[in-house]
Amino acid sequence: QVLHVYFGNIAAQLLPLLRVLRHPVVVSFHGADAGVDTENSNYRAALAEVFECAELVLARSNSLLDRLRELGCPEDKLRINRAGIPIVGLPFHQRPVAPADGAWGFLQVCRLIEKKGLPVALRAFAAVSRSAPNSRFDIVGDGPLRAELEGLAKELGIGEQVKFHGFLDLDEVQERARAAHFFLHPSQTGADGDREGVPNAMLEAMATGLPVLATRHGGIPEAVEDGVSGRLVGEGDAAALARAALDLMGEPGQYAAYSQAARAVVDERFALHKTIAKLEDCYREAIAIARAQKK
Repeated sequence: QVLHVYFGNIAAQLLPLLRVLRHPVVVSFHGADAGVDTENSNYRAALAEVFECAELVLARSNSLLDRLRELGCPEDKLRINRAGIPIVGLPFHQRPVAPADGAWGFLQVCRLIEKKGLPVALRAFAAVSRSAPNSRFDIVGDGPLRAELEGLAKELGIGEQVKFHGFLDLDEVQERARAAHFFLHPSQTGADGDREGVPNAMLEAMATGLPVLATRHGGIPEAVEDGVSGRLVGEGDAAALARAALDLMGEPGQYAAYSQAARAVVDERFALHKTIAKLEDCYREAIAIARAQKK
């Protein structure tokens, strides 16, 4: 009854089908598809036709909705549909607010690519480790920047404290999250225009009660409220990221409140059953729009 195309760039490739399809079409955008190649006139023209063919256009964040408006999507077609997180499988875990041995744990889970801001995370951790030398930083994921990042960790003198795990299965990622105290995610807009929606790995960490130290980028501020469930700094500001971590490390009561607030945000806005219900509402609306247009 409905064709749902995930990623706008895929919808652009499917235009020959969208032009002739009799079923209503829903297209969802996730980040890079609203940033990369959007200065290319052919891609912009294809996106304009995607917007025309689709009954509804969904985005993971309000920041992406704003970007789609800039790209020319009609306002009446735009809807928010956030990433859904299976909170039942991500139990809350209250971390010790001040590890006795000073071994504060930092975690980042992502592809090792430019927009994830990993050099900023490493520089921030290096600054933190000068005050908390027993701290550790676990980086889960892989990608084209791995060798460069491993070299930077050694250059910063934190090679022994930073572990690059590569890809891990979900149980292992959750084990790393339970052992951590902070989730780092200093995202930035890539040179190619690539940007975040709301990072799923960040939401999964928040569901377990892990406070986030991140940047005011993309949809991150829609999940992380600065001073409530985490701390947000400007893109590329490693010094501010380190200060945010050190501030929370020195405020045990505040840390515990952040942990509980992080879980509450995911329960309220990103729980999988709620986002599925919202998506089904969008499907029903698309069907109703298509029927009305045929009359």
